[in-house]
Amino acid sequence: MFDRASTFGDTLDSPAGRAVLETFLPGIAASPMAAQYRGVRLGQLVGLVPALEDADARQRLWDALAAVGEGTGQARIYAAATAADPHYEGPEVTPGSATVTLPAPTPRWDVVELRIDGPSHGNPFVDVELEAVFTRNGSELRVGGFYDGGGVYRIRALADLDGEWTFTTRSTARSLDGLTGSVSVIAPREGAHGPVRVDGFHFRHADGTRHRPLGTTAYAWTHQSEELQEQTLATLAEAPFTKMRMCVFPKSYLYNANEPVDFPFPGSLADGFDLERFDVAHFQRLEQRIAQLGALGIEADLILFHAYDRWGFADLGPAVDDRYVRYVVRRLSAFANVWWSMANEYDLLWSKEESDWERLAAIVGEEDPVGHLNSIHNCRPFYDYSRPWITHVSIQRVDVYRTAENTDEWRERWGKPVVIDECAYEGDIDQGWGNITGEEMVRRFWEGAVRGGYVGHGETYLRDDEILWWSKGGALHGTSPARIAFLEQLQSEAPCGVWDPLPSDWDLPWGGSDTERIGYFGFNRPRFRNVVLPDGEWALDVIDTWNMTVEPVPGIHRATVRVELPGRQFMAIRARRLTD
Repeated sequence: MFDRASTFGDTLDSPAGRAVLETFLPGIAASPMAAQYRGVRLGQLVGLVPALEDADARQRLWDALAAVGEGTGQARIYAAATAADPHYEGPEVTPGSATVTLPAPTPRWDVVELRIDGPSHGNPFVDVELEAVFTRNGSELRVGGFYDGGGVYRIRALADLDGEWTFTTRSTARSLDGLTGSVSVIAPREGAHGPVRVDGFHFRHADGTRHRPLGTTAYAWTHQSEELQEQTLATLAEAPFTKMRMCVFPKSYLYNANEPVDFPFPGSLADGFDLERFDVAHFQRLEQRIAQLGALGIEADLILFHAYDRWGFADLGPAVDDRYVRYVVRRLSAFANVWWSMANEYDLLWSKEESDWERLAAIVGEEDPVGHLNSIHNCRPFYDYSRPWITHVSIQRVDVYRTAENTDEWRERWGKPVVIDECAYEGDIDQGWGNITGEEMVRRFWEGAVRGGYVGHGETYLRDDEILWWSKGGALHGTSPARIAFLEQLQSEAPCGVWDPLPSDWDLPWGGSDTERIGYFGFNRPRFRNVVLPDGEWALDVIDTWNMTVEPVPGIHRATVRVELPGRQFMAIRARRLTD
């Protein structure tokens, strides 16, 4: 039999398997690129076939493959779910006898952390369940705890309300059960604004400060050397980006073949991994990087799962997946600058169906008392972004050329903010998604912005050391970041700090608000434009989005005005209302 874990090549080599592939995946089975797919699992390839987007159609494919009387497929045996041990500590242990270390007064939007020194025998990662109920301002907040190795347990909460917080712990370990105490939350540090929330089709921090997610991607930057990670942070300190897409699991893909020093689970590719424990040193280093991003004003958009894997992390089984998600969220949800991304290219994760994503998303919701932003990212078919747990649309290009131009349509379809986390990458590698120019990257940012959305950056310039920003971080070499910063400056000057789509001309999209209008010409290059203005008096500017200049058009303007333009690409017109 063959199944979703079988490779395309093995299945194609079987006459019966080939017949099934030619029926259900005819375009791929007969493709000149078939040789390049030989090592790809069938569960990944189905994401490339529109006819297999339907769950029933996919099931017919799996049933047909299972009926083949030869092949490599076999039923995989996953680890069973593990419940905490109710007898982890015997009756001789006094309840509430563990030692609690309370934090100093904690500024609002920082991490309230209880450290508990307790038992370490057995395997506390699975043997012990721990949580605390905080009471503050008359409301209760349940927060799950986690084991941090060496007999240390931690319970973390985001300090979201000033005042005295009291707590009581609950645990299956007697010494950890019934601990009580109080902590103080004081005024926030300067520059701290709290987690990002959805504000209509846009975003604000919890304190009301506007947030514009100018994102970039460096999937595996925290799996590189300390020196390279520090260089990445130094680069970000000088860059305009306010969000970083990054993976918890390491990545195995083009230009990313180096073996990480450590992993979320203890072990190695050669020796295997202990899936009932977590490598606490790995997570401690990840937390440090998240905190450093926060200090730079950058949101850590954490990708929980992805398919680019050679270690087995893409197919851990439901029990280990659930335990991993619960542990990650309990460790990290107290950081104000965390976003969750359930997956990068969820449809390529051959071992999971929609029901798995819904189950895992429910665990995130259960374990994240703050309710951080959460979404899921596609390769080709869209997830149903109308699902209640999805806070915003995280989407990638749908065409080699056209993606950001769909932003206003996607806003209307799902009624949520649209973040195009991958519009392609500025670079020069041999892949179509990784060799657009800086001009084209900036154009896509503008096309999304005037339609009320947010486009993400990435960079894939090929270097002898194969350190490409999109994967490993390091240094930026492209021409788009400075122009993206210019766009951010213009948006920050808007009356509401954001642009929404406005009624547009057939050949010119307009965005902004009632008091400020932006028309973007993109790759068109007119020598003039007759602009029809709404009622009132307006000031006009000609904006060169590439050369980063703003030139006022002399005078006060009404009704229809001819605006002279330089006949260059990437120009825009801004109209600002002076009187009604």
